[in-house]
Amino acid sequence: MFLFDTTMVTQATQQERFSPEDASSVRGETTRRHLLTVNVEDYFQVGVFQKFISTENWYRFESRLQQNVEQVLELLEQRNTKATFFVLGWTAEKDPKLVRMIADAGHEVASRGLVHQPLLTLSKAQIREDLVKSKALLEDTTGQSVDGFRLSDGWLSKQTLWLLDEVAAAGYRYDSSLMPKQRDFADDPKWRSIQQVQTANGPLLEVPLSTMETPGGWLPIAGGNYQRQVPNFVMRRLVDRAMESATDPFVMYFQVWELDTEQPRLSVADRITKVRHYRKLGKYRRILPQYLDRYQFTSIRDHGTLENSPLKLLANPAADVTRTLGAAESATELSASPAAASATSETSQRHTSTDKTAVTIVIPCFNEETSLKYLSNTLASVTRKLSEHFQPNILFVDDCSTDNTFDALHKQFGDNPAVKIVRHEVNRGVSAGILTGLAHAETDVVCSMDCDCSYDPHELANMLPLLTGDVSMVTASPYHKDGLVRNVPGWRLVLSRGLSAMYQRLLKQELATWTSCFRVYRRAHILELPLKEDGFLGTAELAAQLVLRKRVIAEYPATLEVRLFGLSKMKTVKAILSHLRLLSRIAMSRFCGSSDRQGQSP
Repeated sequence: MFLFDTTMVTQATQQERFSPEDASSVRGETTRRHLLTVNVEDYFQVGVFQKFISTENWYRFESRLQQNVEQVLELLEQRNTKATFFVLGWTAEKDPKLVRMIADAGHEVASRGLVHQPLLTLSKAQIREDLVKSKALLEDTTGQSVDGFRLSDGWLSKQTLWLLDEVAAAGYRYDSSLMPKQRDFADDPKWRSIQQVQTANGPLLEVPLSTMETPGGWLPIAGGNYQRQVPNFVMRRLVDRAMESATDPFVMYFQVWELDTEQPRLSVADRITKVRHYRKLGKYRRILPQYLDRYQFTSIRDHGTLENSPLKLLANPAADVTRTLGAAESATELSASPAAASATSETSQRHTSTDKTAVTIVIPCFNEETSLKYLSNTLASVTRKLSEHFQPNILFVDDCSTDNTFDALHKQFGDNPAVKIVRHEVNRGVSAGILTGLAHAETDVVCSMDCDCSYDPHELANMLPLLTGDVSMVTASPYHKDGLVRNVPGWRLVLSRGLSAMYQRLLKQELATWTSCFRVYRRAHILELPLKEDGFLGTAELAAQLVLRKRVIAEYPATLEVRLFGLSKMKTVKAILSHLRLLSRIAMSRFCGSSDRQGQSP
């Protein structure tokens, strides 16, 4: 575990160190307490990734929340400091021990809602349900009242202050969702200060994040990305000036993932987002000890017990809150993940192993070390779901990876008797990996899927029943009229749709998608094909050869999403030229006759 100590401070540049003049300028701060707030969220829950990662898929990711929270708690214990931790109801439901650990350490637990989502876009009924459920979950988990709320996505503006009515109605005593901007509140600057707001549902304290008044506007200096990207010596001076001019306590915040330099890198965001999210990760490891040594901080709740605190109202006993929804009911609805749903289904359906068809899922891998934990969590859920009606086995084919994929596969899956791992001695391509898997499989029915889960592998439960007696292959089809494509680069869509149209015309086959790797096969029908292509081209060749032999292909409308980890292995120009070459070869086979078809049964 990382230790916050003076060694990190001594690594700072000379200009970032505190000078004697700095120390003398804040000697008066020794008796003044400020507010430290911590947003408890994992790297994959961040708002900028919401477009690519749905809440239903959070369980697939490797969580780093435990270690990050432990590091923060260790630092605060070393400095004898308390803080307010804003926690999702989802976290309380999935990891109650973590939330109790925060509360047991003497810190305040407050709410950020059920899940990380743009709450302000929901209906008022949905907002009210979210606020009440998250409060109930956190209170039942910690055994303590939850007084505070903060939005998980974005900040309040003048136009959205109506949310405070809903926060008060849900039984919260304060809100901290406001980082005021001058363009919104120039005519009403009191919103920069802690104040009691009279809402339609009773009084509510507003605890805004600290800003500094400058000629150009109100500068956000409370923490988060601003503290990471702006040089430390600049932010330190600004914070000093803000504290000198303000009578309210300074309200600081940070996210626990901002301390984590080893978090997996997601490849889905644009360059600006990547810079904002990943640049200077870990800086808080250095500057937090500096701020905690320089100033005294406490939690929002505990500050209310101090003399002359603007949060004095929090020292009064909280009124009983009548809950319309208890934690048990909340947990039931929150658990609607594939893993939980499949577990429930397992208890309701009893099948003996002799009733189930054995299937093998082939997964080609090339330099996929960073995605294996995500894949492991996904496959655990997939195999539970498939086990209701099938006997699933997993067969990994490492395509001579140059990273640590092969060893990581053995470490992650090696002890599972339903898993087999084979390896190519040289890199041969994704289609060669699928064919190797088909050759090593011991079942008549074989599936193939991408290692990056760009198609949801849970859909295999719907695709497998389509492999009826006369069907040789079932293919996922995002370009089917009922299929869907999400966040995939435009160039890839143009390429895939254009090539699919060419294959359709040449082979006179109304198959919308020819290049998918997400398929279900009748093994014997595939092994008899004279396939020559090893790379991405092989998926189209396989489909074409089945059509030439008048085999039946079933198409399943599916959703294709952009890969989350690493980069695509496809080379665009090479792929286009290769497909044109394959199309020419198929044309020769179709119109002139070819040895590819000789001796093959129709």
